[in-house]
Amino acid sequence: EGSVSLVTLNDGAKMPIVGLGTWKSKPGEVKAAVLHALKYGYTHIDCAAVYGNEKEIGAAISESNVKREDIWITSKLWNTFHEPHRVREGLQKTLSDLKLSYLDLYLIHWPHCFVYDGNNLFPKNEDGSIKYAEYDYLDTWKELEKLYDEGLIKHIGLSNFNSVQIQRIIDNCRIRPSVLQIEIHPYAPQQKIIDFVRARGMAVTAYAPLGSPDRPWALGEDPSLLDDPLVKALAEKYNKTPAQILIRFPIDRGVIVIPKSVTPTRIEQNFDVLKFSLSAEDVNALIALDRNFKFCPLTRDTGAKYYPFKDVEF
Repeated sequence: EGSVSLVTLNDGAKMPIVGLGTWKSKPGEVKAAVLHALKYGYTHIDCAAVYGNEKEIGAAISESNVKREDIWITSKLWNTFHEPHRVREGLQKTLSDLKLSYLDLYLIHWPHCFVYDGNNLFPKNEDGSIKYAEYDYLDTWKELEKLYDEGLIKHIGLSNFNSVQIQRIIDNCRIRPSVLQIEIHPYAPQQKIIDFVRARGMAVTAYAPLGSPDRPWALGEDPSLLDDPLVKALAEKYNKTPAQILIRFPIDRGVIVIPKSVTPTRIEQNFDVLKFSLSAEDVNALIALDRNFKFCPLTRDTGAKYYPFKDVEF
């Protein structure tokens, strides 16, 4: 094996360094994808309520006959459930869809939030704009701490929070966040925030390691990581695919990674990255491709209170 395949969290728990991502995996595809991944040796599935496919993932998990304690399941609290008395409802729907009694990790998906509107996860005003709410993510966090106390969640964490927001949670929490999940790849290597949260005892998970080529808002002029000349050259050097180079990149930085696929051969290739490693020199060359480019900046929400990607260095 090219490297250790577990990351140790601040309470000593071990989180698998490669997980199956499920964003944009359509109902009808995701069940087969999860079954194939579990059969191939994956022990970590990354989910979220907003992906709209947790019921199918739950069906796959129960059909797989994998023991519950042998797999790591992450999910995320959606933006319409930040109001303190809605947090439990958000978690309970996820647990019921996934057919689980607890999650290994539950993240606040974004620091900003929307108005609650039942099953409608994107409530809109007359003019089509999103209906934002202003609930403080710190109050949301305090509810997660209670659900942690009850054993419904083994670890709690954050997704898409900036350094100022993370520090505010750490300064005011009773239970510290275990993990930060953010977009990480060579065009946004995120070294500053990785160093920042590690100094505070948190592990990091990278989403969009391939630059999310199937993101719904992709523009023709956006850069393509899979076509990057250095990535292609390294693929040749290591006799791997460009995707495998990009998935191995976070692992060699000690960062957990959750590549998404519904294609059996790619699900396998994405996991096979555990069998090789990049030299430190090549990792640094990939970091040097930094152009501070996020494929998932969620610019639609820049007007929301607590939107994370503005007025802050990282």
